[in-house]
Amino acid sequence: METQNTASKWTLVRSLLCLSLMALSVRSIAQKDTTSFVHTVDIGTGKIDTIFRIQKHLEAPNWHPDQYLIVNSKGKLFTLPLKSATLQGLNTGFANQCNNDHGISPDRKWLAISHNDKQDPSPKSYKSAIYILPIQGGEPRKITREVPSFWHGWSPDGKTLVYCGERNGNFDIYAISTDGGLEKRLTHTEGLDDGPEYSSDGKYIYFNSYRTGHMQIWRMRPDGSNPEQLTSDPHSNWFPHPSPDNQWLVYIAYTSDEKQNHLFGKNVKLRLMNLKTKTIQDITPVFYGGQGTINVPSWSPDSRKIAFVSYAVK
Repeated sequence: METQNTASKWTLVRSLLCLSLMALSVRSIAQKDTTSFVHTVDIGTGKIDTIFRIQKHLEAPNWHPDQYLIVNSKGKLFTLPLKSATLQGLNTGFANQCNNDHGISPDRKWLAISHNDKQDPSPKSYKSAIYILPIQGGEPRKITREVPSFWHGWSPDGKTLVYCGERNGNFDIYAISTDGGLEKRLTHTEGLDDGPEYSSDGKYIYFNSYRTGHMQIWRMRPDGSNPEQLTSDPHSNWFPHPSPDNQWLVYIAYTSDEKQNHLFGKNVKLRLMNLKTKTIQDITPVFYGGQGTINVPSWSPDSRKIAFVSYAVK
């Protein structure tokens, strides 16, 4: 979910004010001298490899089984082969304001994206809608009617998308058919619910939530029932990604309490949960990152590595 859309949800007025301020923050960041470092970390050995470095703001790597990443930068999507590490543009048709919420379908044939649809009649300042296009690139097909909507997960059968959406001043989790139609609201709590992603067996949707007054990792059944809190610590925990083999959960932890924000340019680390024992360990040291580091599913297909982005700003 875009930085400018992560705000307090206690009142509509406060939410809209925060959205406006964060939009200004994102625009100012884009003008800074940012260097992006794309890394992989081996969850077994802890070895971190830097596979790409560029003086440009890159975000949110998806890992395709054909051994390339899909990343976004300044509204456009790119592929990044792991061996050659050469950034190549990905055709997304008219969608040239893509944010960092995009991901690959289970059959690897499709890509879900979130694009700022300026033609939408909504009076809202940011109008992210969800689209689907062929994985090799092409013209997007719009899925969601309501804005803003920020994609986060595919169901294992590829028939349903889950996402974060703001409706009437509150951000909740929704599901919708890949054919479009009516959305289904899955969470109904005060405060931000974000980052929903299905487990590979389809039994759970993992997400982060501020419902307790502190951002933590949760999971629920696909229909929204039986919510269960998985973390409870001083960190602000965001974007849980279950591994393809369903044994692990990786997420990003802000080392300071960021309330309902997941801003760029903060001290963060990646943490790994064993889904059987619920034990948690750090798999990276603290680094400069946040928004854009692992907003989207970034596991390698064999569940051994995770791709992520760190930054340096002059």
